[in-house]
Amino acid sequence: MNRIFKKTYLLVSGLAASFAAQTASAQDKMPSYPLITHNTYFCVWSNTDKLNESTTKHWTGKDQSLLGLIKVDGNYYRFMGASAVNYKTILAATDEKSYSSQYQAETAPAEGWEKPGFNDQSWKSGAAPFGDERASKGTHWRGKDIWVRRKFNVAELPKGRLMLKIYHDDEAEVYLNGQQIATEGGANGDFETVALPASAKSNLKVGENVLAIHCKNTGGGSFIDAGLAEEVLSKDDEAVKLAEQTSVKVTATQTVYNFKAGEVNLKLTFTSPLVINDLKLLTTPVSYITYQLKSTDGKMHDVQIYQGVSSNLAVNTPSQEVAASKYSQNGLKLLKAGTVEQPVLQKKGDNLRIDWGYVYVASSTAGAKQYITPEGDAVSSFLGAQKGEATATGKQLMLSTVLPFGKVTATPVSKFISVGYDDIYAIQYFKTNLRPWWRNTPGATIEGVLSDATKTYAKVIGTCAKTDAKIWADAVKAGGEKYAKLCVMAYRQSIAAHQLVKSPEGELLFLSKENFSNGSINTVDITYPSAPMYLLYNPDLLKGMMNGIFYFSESGKWNKPYSSHDLGTYPLANGQTYGEDMPVEESGNMIILNAALAKVEGNANYAKKHWKTLTIWTEYLAKSGFDPGSQLCTDDFAGHLAHNANLSVKAIVAIDAYGELAGMMGDAATAKKYRAMAKDMAKKWQEKANAGDHYGLVFDSKDTWSQKYNMVWDKVLGLNLFPQKVYDTELKYYLAHQNEFGLPLDSRKTYTKSDWILWTAAMADNRADFSALVAPVYKFATETSSRVPLSDWHETTNGKMVGFQARSVVGGYYMKTLRDKLAAK
Repeated sequence: MNRIFKKTYLLVSGLAASFAAQTASAQDKMPSYPLITHNTYFCVWSNTDKLNESTTKHWTGKDQSLLGLIKVDGNYYRFMGASAVNYKTILAATDEKSYSSQYQAETAPAEGWEKPGFNDQSWKSGAAPFGDERASKGTHWRGKDIWVRRKFNVAELPKGRLMLKIYHDDEAEVYLNGQQIATEGGANGDFETVALPASAKSNLKVGENVLAIHCKNTGGGSFIDAGLAEEVLSKDDEAVKLAEQTSVKVTATQTVYNFKAGEVNLKLTFTSPLVINDLKLLTTPVSYITYQLKSTDGKMHDVQIYQGVSSNLAVNTPSQEVAASKYSQNGLKLLKAGTVEQPVLQKKGDNLRIDWGYVYVASSTAGAKQYITPEGDAVSSFLGAQKGEATATGKQLMLSTVLPFGKVTATPVSKFISVGYDDIYAIQYFKTNLRPWWRNTPGATIEGVLSDATKTYAKVIGTCAKTDAKIWADAVKAGGEKYAKLCVMAYRQSIAAHQLVKSPEGELLFLSKENFSNGSINTVDITYPSAPMYLLYNPDLLKGMMNGIFYFSESGKWNKPYSSHDLGTYPLANGQTYGEDMPVEESGNMIILNAALAKVEGNANYAKKHWKTLTIWTEYLAKSGFDPGSQLCTDDFAGHLAHNANLSVKAIVAIDAYGELAGMMGDAATAKKYRAMAKDMAKKWQEKANAGDHYGLVFDSKDTWSQKYNMVWDKVLGLNLFPQKVYDTELKYYLAHQNEFGLPLDSRKTYTKSDWILWTAAMADNRADFSALVAPVYKFATETSSRVPLSDWHETTNGKMVGFQARSVVGGYYMKTLRDKLAAK
């Protein structure tokens, strides 16, 4: 990989200048903007086009507040985040306090069950919450319906808005003193606070009240718990104006905002140095926030910057108690916060945040002030004495840093802070707890890492700029500016959906998480779509995605004749936890990726290490891959499918790829055998899948169709399995069946997967067809109303996400760039 960057080094400075010139005036638009992006736990995003329109979030949507204020000549402006909204508990849910209530399951209660005077003496009494294994401290309920009645007393009516705090799986109807106050559909996966209408507040009374809930489980898990709170707004907002955001620009490693605050301009840059071919930089858990100021009226202005970082970056739920402290080391002023409990690697699952390890804020600026306050007091502390505590224990604390800029003139002046995270242990791998990659250096400490990051700031920023220019130039050359912008959107998101560690055997492990999918770790059909970006820029990371899967089989822990689906549920990689295998899908994925790796590296050394395993998987495909029985593929959300023509393509390509690998290893007989087998299958495939003006979703069905995205590897690897007429026929059909926001995945639904569209587009041999397929995906990415880190599963008719967000599979957007690179070799 270093070789690729060395060859382009002389071009990079020119590319950087060209890149800056092309994009300096552009206003970027994304569903969500990356601010701090390192791994699935340490990441912060902004879900609004203006940075000061909302509280910054973790990719799951939970608040992880970064608050930015600027003081200009005594006037205050907010440029980042939203002022904290505090909630005063009226009726606690179980994340704050244990309680019991009356309940009845399965049998519908008598009329009036939700009213205060209803006689519930015949109902059971049970500890909340009610549900599946998530309710381990409550009452087990795995049925279809449950009705819950909870009596509580109120001494004083709330002055602020009444809020419902609820965790429901699935549908919930909520009543207060007999009146319905909320209807919540589906499952929300965790507690969320919902604003109730004014009429709901009027139902609350001094004295005894009844909160009643009916929860309906429509399938899968079951859970219900709820409470009430009062919204408490900060009066400090009246003294703070909003800074005017004038632009936002996103590159591969940086997000840059520009603001006007009075007569001072602020350029705010977030840099997460995810330099993909530099493992030291890539795994350094430190992001920079840089503030560049200049006067716009020719006068001097007295300026201070306030930066708050919430302790919520180090908790799973805001109700967890944290300890925070201020200290100095290695010439840095430091703030540190983490949970009191420190349950290292004790939780696994999807919609979770880290609640072990510590978040750090570091500054080397002379005269900088640091202190700790409750999050709700952050604004008033800056407006007032700019003082807080040196140590504190509590919930939702704010780590506050004030940077003095003195007199700001027309000459730009810059200062920065660093935000880092020490997760101590990152992954459990077959019962062994593994530290994050950066801790492999003997004597490594987070303070040392923060110190090094401070000393090398200028060099790192320069390296990031070169990386940004390289990514942009490669993508523009391959597919034009809209395509390049999609690749830029994908870059940090894909990398930050992984964690890099070293296995006990000394191998690199680059482990993905199925974000907002099912929380699996190191899923093979997540690796497969993600692979193009890593094949392009650091094949060692692709090996890191495959090493654990090979170990699982070769250690005897997985003994089936095909590849596993995953290694567990993040962050515990102790063996597959997904409930069903995907034999053709995952085996085909692993074989194809080994061939692609060999093509990129020019040798089959990696495949040779795992040849016995690859042979077993290929033999399985030879027997069962051409016409797969009813089984799941990577598009498992669409359900089981027999005779899947696209899955058959995967098996055919994989068998040929195995033959290619054998040839590279000097085994001509094996190469000839499997290449001939694949070519024969490809001919039969054309007959069985032929539906006239297209090829079917399933064999022998002329009224179905699907994207044959697996076929792209035939082009990328130069296998020549399928004649050009197959591609021409399919692409013509696709272009006639697009909707406003993209090409549907297949004829069953109007939803799509954007990664697969980009693969399908990469099969085109002309720019016009490629661009025609890419343009609706770009429209989705820039116009969707789903304000979350880029979803790869969306509806083509209205541009809304269907599911999935912040996943690594968007690395697949780089397929066209990969195809062009390999074609040029």
